[in-house]
This record gives sequence, C-alpha cells and structure tokens, in this order.
Amino acid sequence: MAELLPIAQARQNLRGAAAAARRVIDIGRPWLKFLGWWREPTVMLSYQGQLDQYVVWMSDERGLTPSTVEQWGRMAGRFLLWCERSNRQLEDLKAEDIDNYIATQGAGRWGRVSIAHVTSALRDFVRYAAKEAWCSDRLAASISRPRLYQHESLPYAPDWSDVQKMLADVDTDRPRDIRDRAILLLLAVYGMRRGEVAALRLDQIDWAGRTLRLFRLKRRQAQIYPLVPSAAEALARYVDTVRPPSSCQEVFLRMKAPRRPLNVTSIYSIANRRFVALGIQAAHRGAHALRHACAVRLLAEGLTIKEIGDHLGHRSTAATSVYAKVNMAVLREVGAFDLGDVL
Repeated sequence: MAELLPIAQARQNLRGAAAAARRVIDIGRPWLKFLGWWREPTVMLSYQGQLDQYVVWMSDERGLTPSTVEQWGRMAGRFLLWCERSNRQLEDLKAEDIDNYIATQGAGRWGRVSIAHVTSALRDFVRYAAKEAWCSDRLAASISRPRLYQHESLPYAPDWSDVQKMLADVDTDRPRDIRDRAILLLLAVYGMRRGEVAALRLDQIDWAGRTLRLFRLKRRQAQIYPLVPSAAEALARYVDTVRPPSSCQEVFLRMKAPRRPLNVTSIYSIANRRFVALGIQAAHRGAHALRHACAVRLLAEGLTIKEIGDHLGHRSTAATSVYAKVNMAVLREVGAFDLGDVL
C-alpha cells in the first residue's frame, strides 16, 4: 500500500478529480492480488507453529466445518498475539490472564453472547494446548462462559412482506441484481445457511429433474429439494446471462476479476446491503435473518416443528423449537383461555 498510495495521489493530481485516487486503489489492488504482486502486512507470532498445528487438528481430527475452524483459529490467534504483546508465556498462563484478556479486549465491544463464543474457543484451544503439554492441564477447567439460555429471546426474523420487498428490489436487468436475486431466493425459500450458498456447485442443480441437492453443514449429509419455479428461473438466468466462464464449479462468483467463488462474508454482505438500502428494521440484517424468516413463514403455513427442522437441515427438533414462540395464533389461544372460577 505504501507504494500504491503515491501512484494513486499522482493520478488524482493529474486528473484533478477527488475520486481518482480511490479508483486507482479499488481497481489496482485486486489486480495486483490476482497477479500475485500484492504483499499483505503479516504479523508473525512466536506461537505460529502451535497455532497452525491446532488449526490442522480441528480440521483433520475433529472434523469441524471450515467456518468453525477459521473462526476459532482466528480467536486463538488474537489471544496468542495478546499474550505476546503483554509478555505472557503460554506455559505460565493462569486463570487471571484469561480474565484479564476478556476484560481488556472485550470492554465496550463484546456482549454476553460474544464473550460466550470467545471463551468457548479459548477453552477448546487451551485443552488442546494442555494435551500437547504447552500449558497447565488445569487451565481449561478454570475458564467458564456466561450462561446462555436456549430460548431467552425471539428469533430475529424480518416480516415476510419485507423479504418480498427485498426480492422485488433485485428484480431488475442489472447483472449484480440478477446474481443477488438468486442468492436471496436460496436463503429465503430453502433456508440455506450462507456457507451452504457459497459452497453450492453447478452439479448440485438437476435442471432436467427439477431438483436441488444440498449438502447440509450441520447434518453432514445431502438433502434433495424440489427446484421451485422462482428459484429455478433466477438460477438459470444468472448462470446463462451473468455468470462468467470459469473452471470453478461453485455457482456464485465475484462480479469483478479475479473471478473467484464468493465466500461466506460476501453472502452476508449481499443480504445486509438490501436490508440497509430498503431501511428494513431488524435485530440482525444478514443472511441468517432470511433463514429465520423462512422458518417463521413455514410455521405460519401450518407445518410442524419436525417438518420445519427437516427443511432447514437441523439435526434435532430442539434446534427448531425456538420458532414455536413466534406462532401468534397459538399464543392468542393461550391468552384467551378461560380460567373459570380458578381466580
């Protein structure tokens, strides 16, 4: 970046346009990355070898999903970097050090749910570190996470009318909207997770048989769904008119070079961008909110918890039972129950 900035500034001075420098960076950086000439600043940890070993163990031995491996590896890396900068050695860590990390790094930034996720990731790393004799075998037992109650809140699902607004907003002839409409339909109609959308491959779409073969991440098995007309039309339009020729088998690719498959962050951004543009108010405004909207709509249509769980790819009905709290018809029946002479 230190070398690109002077080039961008010289371009701006030559053209006399305020946005010229920004365009040089926005266009030049992806191109340089594609050529392999871009050097990202790297932070080398003294414990990088141990971190890499832990990441391989999570993937190969525990069989965790790539998303979980990436998230927990990142959290462990940040903790190890903090230890290094605060002159703490892994073999000498105590429970007070973990408490100090949570208190200093999470102050004003992490809520109770975030702290629970961070402590779970750290406890898993510390257990592995103890197994490898990198730290005390009693440290993991001292790490406790905040209690999260299973049904303490309602699912953060937008109204189905808002989902229809989002789908109508992308029903245009613009290439980006054509791609985004196919993605939003998969999220809202099939309740797909963002990782499942990003990993969807061309050979999973059976155009002749009108079926969609999804590999559900939590169930670790494939499920076959009917290819509904709206989704089939959106996917076909994207593949036939917008998707660039590529050796990649993933369905959804970047709009700009390099034509790599979209990652999970991009899927989140596509949904979030529509929430923001339309001013839709929701507790969370990403891809998972559309999955919740799908579940709530199915419940309103009269499907059972088991049927909804199967549709969403849940492993047990316990994961789906949270949606029972949003069935307003049943709640009204409870509220109108006549207690007679009990009171």
